[in-house]
Amino acid sequence: KLNVYLNFLAGCTLFITGASRGIGKAIALKAARDGANIVIAAKTAEPHPKLPGTIYTAAQEVEAAGGKALPCVVDIRDEQQVEEAIQKAVNTFGGIDILVNNASAISLTGTLETPMKKVDLMLGINLRGTYLTSKLLIPHLLKSHNPHILNLSPPLNLNPVWFKNHTAYTMAKYGMSMCVLGMAEEFRGQIAVNALWPRTAIQTAAMDMLGGEGVGKQCRTADIIADAAYVILSQPKDYTGHFLVDEDILKERGVQDFDQYAVQPGHPLLPDFFLDEAPETLVQQMEQHGATPAFKPPPSSSSSSAVPQSSGPIESTFDIIRGVINEDLVKSTQGIYQFDLSGEHGGVWFLDLKSGSGSTGRGEPAAKADVVMTMDSSDFSKMFSGKLKPTMAFMTGKLKIKGDMTLAIKLEKLMGRMNKAKL
Repeated sequence: KLNVYLNFLAGCTLFITGASRGIGKAIALKAARDGANIVIAAKTAEPHPKLPGTIYTAAQEVEAAGGKALPCVVDIRDEQQVEEAIQKAVNTFGGIDILVNNASAISLTGTLETPMKKVDLMLGINLRGTYLTSKLLIPHLLKSHNPHILNLSPPLNLNPVWFKNHTAYTMAKYGMSMCVLGMAEEFRGQIAVNALWPRTAIQTAAMDMLGGEGVGKQCRTADIIADAAYVILSQPKDYTGHFLVDEDILKERGVQDFDQYAVQPGHPLLPDFFLDEAPETLVQQMEQHGATPAFKPPPSSSSSSAVPQSSGPIESTFDIIRGVINEDLVKSTQGIYQFDLSGEHGGVWFLDLKSGSGSTGRGEPAAKADVVMTMDSSDFSKMFSGKLKPTMAFMTGKLKIKGDMTLAIKLEKLMGRMNKAKL
């Protein structure tokens, strides 16, 4: 059970990278309300034409919230700048209790589309910067009675789907998570080292750039990350080595109302990367609700890096499905299918014949499926090649259907089209 005490961070000193805006600033303000000391370690000293806030405006907000602020111009790739900021913080506040590695760079581009300058930027900030800042701060953290390092980084999900479209970014971001994995064990019993990641997209300047106009209503505010971070930082130093998700942490604390964190309460939320939803599903959901994503995974037909266990005849079947679905079929069907396949080519796939001109892909659909069809992958191939009708598959026990039974019958119209396309 995670216990939280009121004003737990009063008098504590937090060194937060990238704290001039977004998630870093939200965590700073949450701690400031306890009366904490905040070192705002970020690059923005002068107003940016596209990004809100500077280290000085953030410092003013921290002071207004009840904390003490020390704004420091820091590029975490620069060892000297990091050392100077740490020394200034120690001289000002007498020590440092908590490090929040929040600063991060992102470019959701493929290997051939990512200039080495951007690769170096992401590895330099996300991986090297996190490692460097941690390394230089650890001697000071070891003097604290309850030291913590908290990295804003995801669980280490090694599904290739999270690598194939943006290998460099995933390598860099997972570098932060690997720091947690290693340092938690290295300093077990001395420093708590954990990772925190959001369940859904968070409205930040970076998200606005990635999602474009309309993405905000699908997001939560940074307050949910700040509240989850507060719970983690309130734990004893033996609470370590965890890869935590904001919503899960708060549910364990008894929080039930998550609409308080929504930018637009009641609106469907966009899941974040590296958890359960595939990139294609995220893009589909963003566009479905009016966003214009600046990143798009390449079409499956031009990609040779599909998940091995889900490739082969199933992938080929869905390639043909993509070629025959259209707005007329969507209008006449009005259903979302989910296929839970077992056997040699097992996996979960979806077919959306309810919105737009239809779509399909791996994973669960963005909206709840109207019908879930469970069967062996070999029977699925037979069904879509015309060798096994859905009704017969159901009657013989080869197909289990949960949901709208009439949609299984409508599926036969699609199969007729596929046979004309010479599956």
